[in-house]
Amino acid sequence: MFSVVIPNWNGVRLQLLPTCLNALRAQTYRDFETIVVDNGSTDDSCAFVAREFPDARVIALSTNRGFASAVNEGIRAARGDVVVLLNNDTEAEPTWLAEIARAFEEHPHAGMVACKLRLFDRRDHIHSAGDFYRVDGIPGNRGVWQVDRGQYDDARGVFGACGGAAAYRQTMLDEIGGFDEALGSYCEDVDLNWRARLAGYTVAYAPRAIVYHRLSATGGGALASFFVGRNVIWVLAKNYPSNLWKKYWRAIVRAQLRITFDALKHWRGEAARARVRGQIAGVLGLPRWLARRREVIRRASDAEIEAALIKDE
Repeated sequence: MFSVVIPNWNGVRLQLLPTCLNALRAQTYRDFETIVVDNGSTDDSCAFVAREFPDARVIALSTNRGFASAVNEGIRAARGDVVVLLNNDTEAEPTWLAEIARAFEEHPHAGMVACKLRLFDRRDHIHSAGDFYRVDGIPGNRGVWQVDRGQYDDARGVFGACGGAAAYRQTMLDEIGGFDEALGSYCEDVDLNWRARLAGYTVAYAPRAIVYHRLSATGGGALASFFVGRNVIWVLAKNYPSNLWKKYWRAIVRAQLRITFDALKHWRGEAARARVRGQIAGVLGLPRWLARRREVIRRASDAEIEAALIKDE
């Protein structure tokens, strides 16, 4: 059985949650439960779900605890063998869950499945065809903003899954842990991808498991820029293998400096200033996050990890 976990914040007022849940109701694969984790919404999201989707379970949090904390509550409550994470600002195609099930069957050793996300308002354009990670420490979405012509229907370069729509074996989560709540929001899926890879799990990619995503419907802006600037550095410090640090540290430093200089060129923009503040916070937090490296299970060899990274800057 699958457990679909949907973190929600004011999804009714923002006119997101009905679309998301109706798409789940139309799934051809039926062996799943739905768990809506409400992050202290001030609208009637909880009452709406109880009234219109009584089969769904609602976990109502008293305050907005952020993405990672909300998702972890859903993971702890899940009864399924597979936890499927889905943003509330999405609309899944009817065969989405069926394609995830197919991918797990075809890749029995995979710990997670990456889906294909397309833009909600430009449905032939890609948001993520699986996530990549570069040797210089920069994560990203394969194929982002490109018209989907099938050029990303293979798994080359897929390091992990985008948390907007992703599936994880519960056994893997039990071993490596859920999302790192210290990251708050943004890049917590990158951190989970790293921990899965370092523990020796592989990722399967399901190009026909398609979800349409409204970008930044419940986030974005300067706050997102701050968290990304900070968390990219913290994820690097916590996970990046020591021997690869020694090999690629110049590329990592250059990548961060490029981000800083680009932000300085656009200093009048609030998001640019927030990105630099995030980088500063990331550097100031390095001692704590370097110490957390001992928490990470490391079974995969450096060669295996390096082979999964993108080397072109």
